[in-house]
Amino acid sequence: LSNCTMTRFGAPEEGGYVLCENLASQAQAAYSNGIDGRDEWGCDIALAFHLPIQQYDCFNAKRPVCDGAELHFHDECVGVAPARIESRDFDSLTNQIAKNGDTGKHLLVKMDVESAEWDAFTATPDSTLEMIDQLVVEFHELDDPRYVDVFEKLKKTFYIANVHFNNWACMWWSRPFPGLAYEILMVNKRLGVLDPANPWAVYPNPLDKPNYPSLRDCQSAW
Repeated sequence: LSNCTMTRFGAPEEGGYVLCENLASQAQAAYSNGIDGRDEWGCDIALAFHLPIQQYDCFNAKRPVCDGAELHFHDECVGVAPARIESRDFDSLTNQIAKNGDTGKHLLVKMDVESAEWDAFTATPDSTLEMIDQLVVEFHELDDPRYVDVFEKLKKTFYIANVHFNNWACMWWSRPFPGLAYEILMVNKRLGVLDPANPWAVYPNPLDKPNYPSLRDCQSAW
């Protein structure tokens, strides 16, 4: 993108993600799905942009603390519809947004939900996706045909602005991808501008860091 100034938000390693800082000014709320008892990303976003953060996790009920931030924790996971499965509550992203009174608002969304993202995005209508200014997702796995369908759906609304592979999931047999888990920044096409003079992003992005410093890194050699 020709109009994206990237900044890293969140933890220095696992839990940190790159966003286009200059394209976040329209956002009115942020959603952090799958926090597992910690949410450095949500804390940074709340303080940097003065946004309320809606946090979701039905597996770890620990509430993160962030001085000066407006955090709202929900004992619920993102799914395809309202459901209670093995004593855990699930609901769709669209319904979560509506229950918080955020329908129609510009949003920043981060999702790390251990493969539940595929069904969740399959169930998310384009009208909901259109209101997400920037979408940061750690996707998991590679070998299901529905994954192609999900990316084709998302690419109707978003440009892919950054890709970073999680070095915890480096696998030689996942080629041509170097790993089975990968963090992707998507920017809404109504905000992002493609740079025709430089069609290839800087890769690896120097702002990205190994998720686990003690393990070897495995970024693609594209």
